[in-house]
Amino acid sequence: MFGLFKKKTESKNDKNHLSLISIAALLIHSAKIDENFTEKEKSIIKRALIEMGASSENIDEIIKEAEIKEKDSNQILEFTKEVKNKNIEDKKIVIEALWNIIYSDENADIYETNLMRRLSGLMYLDPKVVGDIKEKIKSNR
Repeated sequence: MFGLFKKKTESKNDKNHLSLISIAALLIHSAKIDENFTEKEKSIIKRALIEMGASSENIDEIIKEAEIKEKDSNQILEFTKEVKNKNIEDKKIVIEALWNIIYSDENADIYETNLMRRLSGLMYLDPKVVGDIKEKIKSNR
């Protein structure tokens, strides 16, 4: 009987783990859009995942699995599906990480800004919230 309860807990953890992989894949996709995935960007992604509940012991595994998932995917819809089901605070963490990734090289190109417009719509976020986060990131540089 106790094994049954344990299985439910593991299942819940697996769902969270899979959710974090999808979110990491989205962040990795945004980092690779300028064809230059740096260690600085990877560090931003790790920080965001830890803020969203990833354990520091599993973070490298999540990143590795997310890189494979991102490489094998041809669309971002499957990644945004996980984010749009999150609460507003988690969505803000993702948006902040995305802007940090975009501005990690001190420049936002047209492809990156277009991606952010698309993502904010796909995640059902108010453009004002996204813009406020962008301005906060820019002013901290």
